[in-house]
Amino acid sequence: MKTLLCSLLLALLAGCAGPDVQQYKAQQPALDLAVFFNGTTDAWGMFQRRGGAVAKRFHVVITGTSGDGALTLDEQFHYDDGSKQRRVWRLTRAPDGRWYGRAADVKGEALGELAGNALRWQYTLVLPVDGSTYEMAFDDWMFLIDGCTMINRASMSKFGFELGQVTLMFRRRACAP
Repeated sequence: MKTLLCSLLLALLAGCAGPDVQQYKAQQPALDLAVFFNGTTDAWGMFQRRGGAVAKRFHVVITGTSGDGALTLDEQFHYDDGSKQRRVWRLTRAPDGRWYGRAADVKGEALGELAGNALRWQYTLVLPVDGSTYEMAFDDWMFLIDGCTMINRASMSKFGFELGQVTLMFRRRACAP
């Protein structure tokens, strides 16, 4: 019985393991958050429930500014149902290359690990839903495609169970034809 429990626990832990951002360290072009998000960036995205149904679509206008050793991202969300939301991130880079971030609706501090063209961004978002709030764990993976385009895929979970995914495509306005 003890062996069976240990085997089940190991299988569960292996199922939770994901890719290591360092496997992308040789991928080019290299992502520099402060360069990519400097100025105005547009993003288009959708939230899909666990079963795959699209629950919400949105457009985000992001204004990025650097100063005082931080990168500030002012995000203006416009949802397909007509609702709007604003989130302001204040990001700082640690000497080891990791990024840390805070926003009003983020519980505690977000952690970002960057390698090559990839950023893994993890945080807990406090989401309002029908008059209540829920703390949701986000595991974001951002991949720089070229100097103008980045793709983001985030898993949203509660108590370790995935509830849905968010997919975004970012495009820097400085690259517009």
